Amino acid sequence: MVKSQTWLFVQLLTLIIVLTGCNTGAFQIELIPADKELKESRVQKDKGWFITDKIAIIDVEGTMENERQSGLLQAGENPVSVFIEKLDKAAKDPDVKAIVLRMDSPGGTVVAADIMYHSLKEFKRKTKKPVVVCVTGMACSGGYYLACAGDGIVAQPSSVIGNIGTIFQTFSIEGTMQKIGVKTVAIKSGQLKDIGSPLHNLSEQEKEVLEGIIKEMFQQFVSIVRENRKSIGEQKLQELTDGRVFTAKQALDEKLIDKTGYLEDGIAWAKELANVDKAKVVIYHRPSLYTPNSYSSASASAAGLEPLINIDLPDWLSSGGSQFLYLWQPGLE
Repeated sequence: MVKSQTWLFVQLLTLIIVLTGCNTGAFQIELIPADKELKESRVQKDKGWFITDKIAIIDVEGTMENERQSGLLQAGENPVSVFIEKLDKAAKDPDVKAIVLRMDSPGGTVVAADIMYHSLKEFKRKTKKPVVVCVTGMACSGGYYLACAGDGIVAQPSSVIGNIGTIFQTFSIEGTMQKIGVKTVAIKSGQLKDIGSPLHNLSEQEKEVLEGIIKEMFQQFVSIVRENRKSIGEQKLQELTDGRVFTAKQALDEKLIDKTGYLEDGIAWAKELANVDKAKVVIYHRPSLYTPNSYSSASASAAGLEPLINIDLPDWLSSGGSQFLYLWQPGLE
């Protein structure tokens, strides 16, 4: 039995070496605790003794989707689930006095953005703990939708804000199929049952239906901005919600955000809103992740271990199909 396990390990090791190639890199095999619950690490602390108050940093990074994200050889996590899990941990800890939501996202699906927005609003309602959103890269489309739930938004000068709007992206290969002599036949219960299918061009009726849905979801987005950014007049709001993006300075001028600054400024503002003089800054993560300072990433794989080989598929290839999106697509890697 031992010999067979040893032989299996050798084969796995050989496969890894072949796939990684003859480069100068290295890989690491690490034992991981069986407990996968979120752990708390202190990444910053004000000077002084017996400091118990905490400011918790919660990340929103990358595309917001209500499904597990993974690469070819990587088991990921559901961003919505992890976000709610971190909010719950912060809510249950009486020493956590405020949240800094560290934002770097181009947005994502309408469903994910709305769930996360609602969850953050409920967190504030139940706990009365202030939330400061700190944009460290981008808060576009669904990212900005979520940011509107905070008590204030501070953005780094180099960040990008906005892209308020909704999109439904599909494509058609009907012409290509005709050229190669392939014809599809759909047996369907209604004329619009296969609406948006790439196997045929969109009909005018299909466009009308989809445009109606897009319009409703867009108005929902606009109402979120209107409700939370009351200093923006109605006429100006209509101008700002045409899908354009803004630099941090432009967003400040247009009152889409409250301040420009860095993560340290967001933490200081959170302490001010929570009436806290001195505090520890903490971050939540899976076991084994290294968190040296407040800029550390809190993302983790589902198994608590980064993959030995990470080969990510493009979003358009890994997607399960066309979706309604609050998303700035150029922001995708």
